[in-house]
Amino acid sequence: MKKTIITGFFLLSIISFAFSQSRVDTLLEKLHNPGSNYVFVTAHRGDWRYAPENSLPAIENAIRMGVDIVELDVQRTKDGQFILMHDATLDRTTTGTGDIADWTLDSIQTLRLKNGCAIKTKEKVPTLEEALLLIKGRILVNLDKADRYFDEVYALLEKTGTTKQVIMKGGQSVEEVKKQFDKYLNKVIYMPIVNLDQENAEKQIQSFLKELKPVAFELLFVNDNHPLPKQMKTQLTGKSLIWYNTLWDTMAGGHDDDMSLENPDAGYGYLIDTLGARMIQTDRPAYLLEYLKKRGLHN
Repeated sequence: MKKTIITGFFLLSIISFAFSQSRVDTLLEKLHNPGSNYVFVTAHRGDWRYAPENSLPAIENAIRMGVDIVELDVQRTKDGQFILMHDATLDRTTTGTGDIADWTLDSIQTLRLKNGCAIKTKEKVPTLEEALLLIKGRILVNLDKADRYFDEVYALLEKTGTTKQVIMKGGQSVEEVKKQFDKYLNKVIYMPIVNLDQENAEKQIQSFLKELKPVAFELLFVNDNHPLPKQMKTQLTGKSLIWYNTLWDTMAGGHDDDMSLENPDAGYGYLIDTLGARMIQTDRPAYLLEYLKKRGLHN
């Protein structure tokens, strides 16, 4: 009887792993299809309304609800270990104080994370390696702030077998990206960030299309009367996907999460229908998923 139970457990594990692997492959296929109507949902710092930001439970809940990409922040400790944390200091999100660079990993792991109300929880600060093992084969991940030490980070990606799941982004020029990431551009996904309010924005986009043919661009603009966002929908159709952030109003002309809570068609819908967004980073992943599923834009 015991042998049967163990065999069944391993069989279920194999089936579960195979399913999760196929989900990542499906997401990658959609990511490389610029003509798709599918809209990717990115959870900013995980589902931080459920658990502390950049925590393992916040990542796990994002995966469970069907999020496609989880955005995580990387910092390095005094002894050269990588952890998940947005700030360079411990004060806001943990029970500790001071610069992360002045703390060793073993000391940081004695701390507890705070939730969105600044209340101490039972959760510890996760290492990047722990997070990568959790997401392996299950979801794509955007590693923010990891470009500062990407050689070391990439070694962790190889160790954990997660290289194909990682999205890197940055606001550098084509020349700077090629210089810094050249040996990685065929191994991880790189998306340029372009501020459409900058004078050379259109030229920068055309340079990336010619030199690197990125699968997507993250675009930023402050005011809704800017003509370039609508032009980008036409210029990038069939070439690259468009990523917008709805975290706060100055990132996408006011069409943010707050507007979407009052009128999702005016918020998310405008970005999708008028500006051609196919990737949205949000602090309201459950709400965005519900909206997209009702419209048949996510499954």
